[in-house]
Order: sequence, then structure tokens, then C-alpha cells
Amino acid sequence: MGARQSSTDEFVREPLGVRERITADGSSPWPVEPHRYRLVGARACPWANRVIIVRRLLGLEPVLSLGLAGPLHDDRSWRFHLDPGGVDPVLGIEWLREAYERAVPGYDKGVTVPAVVEISTGKVVTNAYQDLEFDFATQWTAHHRRGAPELFPPEHRDEIAEISDQVFHDVNNGVYKCGFAKAQHAYDKAYDALFARLDALAERLARQRYLVGDTITEADVRLWVTLVRFDAVYHGHFKCNRSTLADMPVLWAYARDLFQTPGFGDTIDFEQIKQHYYGVHEEVNPTGIVPKGPDPAGWLTPHGREVLGGRPFGGGTPPGAPPRAERVPPLVG
Repeated sequence: MGARQSSTDEFVREPLGVRERITADGSSPWPVEPHRYRLVGARACPWANRVIIVRRLLGLEPVLSLGLAGPLHDDRSWRFHLDPGGVDPVLGIEWLREAYERAVPGYDKGVTVPAVVEISTGKVVTNAYQDLEFDFATQWTAHHRRGAPELFPPEHRDEIAEISDQVFHDVNNGVYKCGFAKAQHAYDKAYDALFARLDALAERLARQRYLVGDTITEADVRLWVTLVRFDAVYHGHFKCNRSTLADMPVLWAYARDLFQTPGFGDTIDFEQIKQHYYGVHEEVNPTGIVPKGPDPAGWLTPHGREVLGGRPFGGGTPPGAPPRAERVPPLVG
């Protein structure tokens, strides 16, 4: 995801550069088609993590391959430095920018993940991460696994949209507003909004296991990708230091509950997350030193959220193990 600085010293996220849709109903020039596209993400990026989780929960791995950029990049873009030869094995590119420039010659906007690339042409089709989550859930239904959850249940869509909008502005984007603020007043404003929203969410989650209804929805995916990175990077690196996640009992238990749910914790690589934030944001961490902590072993401790009831996958089932090539390192305490 890209960003720019506003005239008020506040962090402002850049608009998306290739906001297309992939649909099954003929409403866009890009049809749902197995094996036509490759999803490019990164373990480090929370925005990509959301789409990767949705792909896992819905079981789209057999029809939509996944390319993973490494945690390090520079002004040119995300790059595939963890792949053999530093090249994505399907797209044959070293830098994700190459796929954006094939789609838009002279492309001058943010080169972001997630992005969906048409394999045959090597062109980015879309980097509209929020549309991707919704379209994976509603347009790719013919390719969902048996037992896939309903992440946008029609009866709860308005509530999901309301909660998700609050989470986006104050939490997902809020940590960035803290970390990249250029003036004290901008930081203070973002900090206060962040923790006010986290407190409100904790109050809500003290009464119910998931944010909306009694099953996992997109709202939970959206909140969780920030919570899982909170102590590792946002608390220190972005100065979101009123309290650690581990010091917020309700949110800590909620986050552990989801971490231990198939499709969530099995997408997380804490080392890549830390390498990215501490190694790439030179204006925030000019030394590039990556901290050794915190110990991730606590993510596997009992959370006790079962007493609140709820059915993680509704009437469905959890996803199976991820493909071998997509597995993350086990936690080491």
C-alpha cells in the first residue's frame, strides 16, 4: 500500500492505481477463470495478508496461484528476492513494478500488494484489495471449497461495512498514521483515535466471540491482521505504545483465538513482518536494526474464548493444510 504526506502533517494513503474487478457476472472486462491469474502478496504486508487469508478460508488455492514477494524492497517496488534467482517462478519477473508497467506504460502510482496479475500477459489486473476480498467471496463461488464460510453474509453486510470502515480508519490505517506522522499534533490525534477504537472493540468482543454475528466474517479478518502485528512492530516501531496487545486481555484472547483457527496463524511469518517494517522504513528506523523479540510462543496459549459460543465457520468446515510451498515456519519460542 502506498502513502503520501498531507499538508497537515498527517499520513494519507494513496489511491489505488489499477482498481479493476474480476467478476463472474459479466460486469467487468475480467472474468473469473481458473488458472488465468496469479495473486501476488507478501507475508509482511497486512493488506496482502487479508486477501491471502480470504483465499485460504474459501479454498481458492487450486484455481488461483500465489506469488510471494519478500519482505525487503526499495523505491522500485516489492521484489521476489526469496525465490530462486530472485525471480517469481510463474511470472518470470524480479520486481512487481514490471507487472504494473506492462498494464500501464509509464505507471507512476504506488506499486502495492496484493495485486492480481494475468499470467499470460504479465499485466496487473487489479490491486483493489478490498474489492478482491468481496469478489473472492461473492464472484468466485463456483470455485469455493466445500464447507467454505460465508464471509459476507447478506443479513450482516451493512453491519460488517460499518465496523470494517471504523477499523480501517482508526486501526488498520491508524497505526500508520501514528508511525508516519510528521508533527506531534498529527501523532496525538491518530494515537487517541487508535486506542479509543481498540477500547470500543474490546468492549464489544467481551460480549461476543466475533465482531459480527456468531461466525468469522470479513470484519474479523480486517481487524486481526493489525492485531497480529501489533506487538511485533506497531507498539514500538510506530509508537503505538499505550499498551501492548498482550496487555489488552480481551483483544489478546480474541487475537489468539483467530491465530489458532486454520487460515489465520498459518499465514503469519513474524520474522518477515519484522524484517519488512524495521528494514524498509528508514525514516522511522534509520539503523535498520531488527529487534529479536517479542517471543511469539504466547500465540499458542489457551484463549478461553470458546465460552462465548460462536461457530468459527458457521455450518461449514475449516480449511485443510496450506499447500506445501505456502507453509510458514513453525513458531519458535
